[in-house]
Amino acid sequence: MRYDHISPRAPGKADVPASVVLPTPRRPYAAAFRALICLAAVTGIVIDLVTGSPPRVLSYFTIQSNVLVAVAFGWSAVRAWRGGPALPARVTGGVLLYISITGLVYHLILANSSSGFSMTDDPTVVMTDWRAASNQLLHTATPLGAVLDWLLLTRPGGLRMRHAAQWLVYPLAYFAFALIRGALLAPGTVGRYPYPFLDVDQHGYPGILTNAVVLGLAFYALALTITGLDHVRPYLKPPKTGFRLRPPVG
Repeated sequence: MRYDHISPRAPGKADVPASVVLPTPRRPYAAAFRALICLAAVTGIVIDLVTGSPPRVLSYFTIQSNVLVAVAFGWSAVRAWRGGPALPARVTGGVLLYISITGLVYHLILANSSSGFSMTDDPTVVMTDWRAASNQLLHTATPLGAVLDWLLLTRPGGLRMRHAAQWLVYPLAYFAFALIRGALLAPGTVGRYPYPFLDVDQHGYPGILTNAVVLGLAFYALALTITGLDHVRPYLKPPKTGFRLRPPVG
């Protein structure tokens, strides 16, 4: 029996289950690019865990956002290779926001000696060759890779304005985590507060609350920008491969 002549809507012919008609949008180039981004994130995380204190390393937003990148892009790479459906836009958009925050905060604030919150002279941060490599992977390579993937390889139009507010739940939770963790650690503990703008000892709670409000508004503006650009950005469409039909099982 030839299934390529069966039409599920044609009168007088047997209905074909939806699972019989399958698209074949395998995207090997997208899969390879996403696998590289995943590998960059994993490599940077492993280097930091091996060369530093794991509890302290895992307390950084940089590491946590790169863990999300590794999971999301690894999963997306498998789906693109197999021709499966893409991850929900709300998920990929949130990961993009978090890793963009990581890259922007590092380059504009933490690595900027004129920002007032620079960590370039922090004596507790020992920048060996391996740490320098992980630093670039986690703060530069993965953010740039995520942006390029979103601009060129991810279907546009899936984001909504409500997503921008929803995405801020994690940064708010991280802010609470950093304060609670710092309060539980003894004064003078190395890395008690992961970032200078969250250091209660230096700025007091009113100061860090002000910092959090300013950064939170900036993050929300970035989230709105991502959402707005999602409807006008370019998209590199995969080649049309049509549909194939497979015989029903059983």
